[in-house]
Amino acid sequence: MEKRDLFETIRPIGMDEEPEKPVFSASYIDHSVDPLDDFFMYSCGKWVQSHPIPEDKFLWGASMELIERNVFVLGKILERCAEKSFEPENSIEKQLGDYYISAMDKENIEKLGFKPISGMLAKVDGMKEKGEIPHLIAYLHQSGIEAFFRFEVEPDLKSSGFNAVYINQGGLALPNRDYYLEENFKELRADYLKHVENLFRLQGEDEAQAESYAKIIMEMETGMAKASRKPVELRDPEKNYNKIELGNAEESFGNLKVRRYLQDLNMDALDYIIVGQPEFIASISDLLNQYSLDEWKVYLRWKIIHFASPFLHEEAEKENFDFFQKKLLGQNQMESRWKRVVMIIDGTMGEALGKMYVEQEFGSESEKRMKDMIEDLKEVFTERLENLSWMGEETKNKAIEKFSRFRAKIGYPSKYIDYSPIKISREDFFGNVLRSRQFEFGRRASMAGKEVDRELWYMTPPTVNAYFSPTDNEIVFPAGILQPPFFDPDLDDAVNYGATGGTIAHEISHGFDDEGRKFDLNGNLKVWWTEEDNQAFMKKAKDVVELYSSLTVLPGLNVNGELTLGENIADLGGVSIAFEALQRRLKKFPEKRKTIDGLTPEQRFFLGWAQSWRESVREMALKYQISNDVHSPARIRAEIPARVHEGFEETFSNLTKKNEQQFKKIKIW
Repeated sequence: MEKRDLFETIRPIGMDEEPEKPVFSASYIDHSVDPLDDFFMYSCGKWVQSHPIPEDKFLWGASMELIERNVFVLGKILERCAEKSFEPENSIEKQLGDYYISAMDKENIEKLGFKPISGMLAKVDGMKEKGEIPHLIAYLHQSGIEAFFRFEVEPDLKSSGFNAVYINQGGLALPNRDYYLEENFKELRADYLKHVENLFRLQGEDEAQAESYAKIIMEMETGMAKASRKPVELRDPEKNYNKIELGNAEESFGNLKVRRYLQDLNMDALDYIIVGQPEFIASISDLLNQYSLDEWKVYLRWKIIHFASPFLHEEAEKENFDFFQKKLLGQNQMESRWKRVVMIIDGTMGEALGKMYVEQEFGSESEKRMKDMIEDLKEVFTERLENLSWMGEETKNKAIEKFSRFRAKIGYPSKYIDYSPIKISREDFFGNVLRSRQFEFGRRASMAGKEVDRELWYMTPPTVNAYFSPTDNEIVFPAGILQPPFFDPDLDDAVNYGATGGTIAHEISHGFDDEGRKFDLNGNLKVWWTEEDNQAFMKKAKDVVELYSSLTVLPGLNVNGELTLGENIADLGGVSIAFEALQRRLKKFPEKRKTIDGLTPEQRFFLGWAQSWRESVREMALKYQISNDVHSPARIRAEIPARVHEGFEETFSNLTKKNEQQFKKIKIW
């Protein structure tokens, strides 16, 4: 079949239905709600009423609205690549087009069934002794398949100019240890057991064998879970940094034979590796003795099947969805296939796709206004540091020097990843996923022991998100999030300073939250605070923990104030810093002080912040977030940082009947 003919057969129905453009709007305000009683519903109530969660989503909000629009744009780009014939053979347009065609060719994928993973399963079946397990782990890790533990190459937290190898706890299919051990997840464990059994049965095992295999998997993963740290324990960078000289690694890893593993990765010449959770590695060593070779083969087979199922034929894909999306998160329907494919390609060749997205969607005016806003926010934060009453001069001077080295990346990387070495075939979707993941593993692994390239990004340009890197002392804002409703060049500064300015200042604050503050001006994990200032900070942080831990999200379920502490500090700092930056801008340009839609600039600022967090979420997904996510639920993020701001009550005094202050004012920066 010719390429053009194949394209016509795989072109999806519904791809021309452009989604609603997300916006900030005063029409979303519910004026029947007192802003001091429920600021989220006051700001977003009409939106909540008119925007129910789609059946193919487990939550719906501002971020998801923009993601949906970006996916539509990316889908059109991929469709254009697929429709045309590009030369040379390894041009990025041809790679993307062929990748897309391979993923949309359901007839071919159905015909192949489990055949794409038969070679990988044969490698597991061919093992003769347990001593080969490290070799199999290395093989799976190189293919992007997590087994036993996680392998990562990241900047050394205590020598941030160089990359190091990190080995951290992993090996679980459920989200974290609590899902295996806590009584409230008992029903979900039963569903998971049935899911494992179903996939083994689909793969060809008889019912009795599949049931036996599922019990082995649950028992093994439960053993790993017992040795795993809780999510809140993983937030302490010092406790999760354990440097091991390579000469001592065999002793530290016991039966895991890390030398054999690193040899297969061509990394046995490294001087050291960093182990996040030594007790977990010790437990894995013990588990290797506890189970037979045949039982470990079952575990390794499961890791392959579990990884591959979203990329295989319909039965396997639906079984994966039924547990991990429907039962775990409450999502009722799969998204359209073309949308899932867009996200897969963005996740595996994202900078190639992102380059084309940036050229089409990100203008120079947005970039300029972002840079101006960042300078305003930096000015405020510098002065905040200079005038902190609770911080001593020694720590303060170091904090100011650290912030003077802060930098921001906006829109897209200065250089893009070259994906041309990846072989992409129109007839081999799973192979394309595998080869692109192998390429990414090799790219990251090649950096181990070398100087950090400060120009690399850890998000693709179309991503609707942003991040702060403590080792680089920088914030990164992809073009994907610099779109309405977060950043709108057609709107007034008040809304943009609330939505995007608050988020920028949030990321800036991460450099000085309970984790980020532990990194010095060079991005190294190092004690640089005086003990007195450390105690003063922890006292303020305790107030934040207590406030958020008091907030109920479902009957009997509260926010985990310790797990979400860093993000909550950043939210509080983000709103406070951005609000002051707006005040200064209005003073500098008084002509910008306008009442719009009957709302003052200050009111529009807080509404801009709150509407950027508008969201409805299914109950199962909310439970998942409370157990796993370092962020508080969106409704709380919209409400609390505004409510505890010292200017909030005055800003909305003309719209409220309440006189009492309901929340303690908290200000760290």
